[in-house]
Amino acid sequence: VQDYFELPQESPYMLLTAQVREDKRVIPSVTHVDGSARVQTIKREDHPLYYDLIQEFHKLTGVPIIINTSFNVRGEPIVGSPHDAFKCFMGTHMDTLIIGNFLLEKKKQKNVKEFKNYHQAFPLD
Repeated sequence: VQDYFELPQESPYMLLTAQVREDKRVIPSVTHVDGSARVQTIKREDHPLYYDLIQEFHKLTGVPIIINTSFNVRGEPIVGSPHDAFKCFMGTHMDTLIIGNFLLEKKKQKNVKEFKNYHQAFPLD
């Protein structure tokens, strides 16, 4: 954590913000406009699957950080069911959705008209 953030302690509940180190701002989706980020630290003994996911992402990308954010689109409520999650997934630029033991890749899904095209409904910030 200290390699990427100016954070002298653990932050298991995403309650703290920390400055992203200048030389580590290769994570623009994590870094706010003021150079800070809301950090959640993960221990393997507390969250083994999430910890392993982060480790695999690190192996693939060289970046040991994954964004943890609310699962919704601007103007819509937070996802509350697998159906809501699938609708949000199909209507955004997400490539992959994992729910429990299920992994869905967008390119393998049927193009269903029922799903709203969110990236056309709301401009980016």
